[in-house]
Amino acid sequence: MGRERIRQLAEVAALRPEPGRLFSAEHHEIRYGWTTDIYFVRTQEILRHLGLADTPVVAEIFGGRDGVFAGTVEVMNLLAGLPVEVWALPEGEPFRAREVVMRIHGPYSEFGVYETALLGILASSSGWATAARACREAAGDKRVICFGARHVHPAVAPVMERAALVGGVDGASCILGAKLAGRDPTGTMPHAAILVAGDTLRVALAYRDLMGGSAPVIVLVDTFKDEAEEAVRVAEALREDLHGVRLDTPSERGGVTPELVQEVRARLDRAGFPHVRIFVSGGITPERIRSLGAAGADAFGVGSYISAAPPIDMTMDLKEVAGRPVAKRGRIPGCIPNPRLERMM
Repeated sequence: MGRERIRQLAEVAALRPEPGRLFSAEHHEIRYGWTTDIYFVRTQEILRHLGLADTPVVAEIFGGRDGVFAGTVEVMNLLAGLPVEVWALPEGEPFRAREVVMRIHGPYSEFGVYETALLGILASSSGWATAARACREAAGDKRVICFGARHVHPAVAPVMERAALVGGVDGASCILGAKLAGRDPTGTMPHAAILVAGDTLRVALAYRDLMGGSAPVIVLVDTFKDEAEEAVRVAEALREDLHGVRLDTPSERGGVTPELVQEVRARLDRAGFPHVRIFVSGGITPERIRSLGAAGADAFGVGSYISAAPPIDMTMDLKEVAGRPVAKRGRIPGCIPNPRLERMM
């Protein structure tokens, strides 16, 4: 019945991951159920033994704290083809703690083994989207780009950056993450290019000549020289071709401060380059977005604030079994109404 997936404890005993593989689960392994908690396989065997495996149930999922909902599309992809009905909040919608965000109707045997995976998808994605929304709100009408891929395992980097886009950021640097959200990846340049070439201006000119028609020319100006002086030097060479400069001053030098942004802005303006925008990155948080934005920053690259955001604990409860309202102690039996849920499948 339905899709092929793990059904017996004997399969767990026989599993031998191939040596030399990456530790991240592949798509077919998640769909088969290899990332589930072992007790859900035990549950399937017990219910099958009792003749209750296909009992129709209704499950509800709620979050442990307020947040922004994300992960719906991936859960739908996980459950695609199964004889279940799913209602959920649309992605990007805010939710309150303990509000029902998803409801699943169907035979328990068809989706029970996926509880671990779908809760993990929703917990992590919603946590990242919530952090991204905080940055979006702090920035107002200024741009925010997610630079968080380097801070997480590559297997989940695209999930994280897609969730950040759901949360409201304007772009993501991870190629696959952006493409999964229907966007083109966004980014500037690394210090490595300048360090290898030995001169910021040399790289800036090459960047303009090679990619100026396909991406805004935004040049790092903190590698070798004073940021304000380097910004003016690059602007004088590229003039109208220069879209912006990026400040990513390391913590060893005090990081990017409001005073530094103010100086760079003032020196660019006085040199006749008011069109050159200031992009800042490095340890950016909503609080720093507000202060740096007030000082004159035009755009923000946010990494670890989004990528290191804690997951929002998600809980799945069975609320109906064979048409009867049920609940464990401490919870109210039966489904909890939420008119904001929409039919997803």
